[in-house]
Amino acid sequence: MIKIGIIGGSGLEKLNIFNKINEISVETPYGSPSSTFFCGTMEEKEVYILSRHGRNHSISPTHVNNRANIIALKQLGCQYIIATTACGSLREEIQRGDFVLADQFIDFTRFRKNTFFDSFENGLHHVAMPDPFSEVLRQQILRSASDLNINIHPAGAIITIEGPRFSTRAESKMFRLWGADVVNMSTAPEAMLANEAEIPYAAIAICTDYDSWKHDEEPVTWEDVLKVFNQNVVRLTDLLIKVIKDI
Repeated sequence: MIKIGIIGGSGLEKLNIFNKINEISVETPYGSPSSTFFCGTMEEKEVYILSRHGRNHSISPTHVNNRANIIALKQLGCQYIIATTACGSLREEIQRGDFVLADQFIDFTRFRKNTFFDSFENGLHHVAMPDPFSEVLRQQILRSASDLNINIHPAGAIITIEGPRFSTRAESKMFRLWGADVVNMSTAPEAMLANEAEIPYAAIAICTDYDSWKHDEEPVTWEDVLKVFNQNVVRLTDLLIKVIKDI
């Protein structure tokens, strides 16, 4: 049976797509994951849903235990991981409420545990990561979105900042010069660890704001992020269910 992990980001802390909720706890060599797992079956697939920031959004980005989250999904036997995330747009053409399917990342974090290989005592581990997001998963998500008539930007470079603060105007402009298309606080460490764990990983981002580079827009606030995300949560949930069924 195919096993799929879902990591719910901001706005999807209590995501539940099952008629009957089963809840399990998992312990790992790296400690406890961010939350328990909602689990169930769908179209003969086992699905495990984790809340990145905890069910009550009590974990700040820096303190998310990404290693425990990813290795727990590995321990559960997940063959695919699909993550959701709120993001800020760094491009005019990416508007509020737009979905972006990341194909590259830039890691601008500073304090994250972003590798399983703290030691080379058992051999060198330099994982190649030129294309860090699974193309198989990305193409499936694009097909499923098309079937639902959901418009989605088919590619985009996502830069992950440390947070929890939002960007200064100078930083936001710099990210644009670097070639980033959207900005968030979560994806890069997850993608790195999923690649090290050899689990295909994809991230669906919902644009909620314009970060702080646009002078004709108000700088981002947390209230803005949640407002736009909540307006699109049904579409995102429908897309996740469709992708799970189609895999």
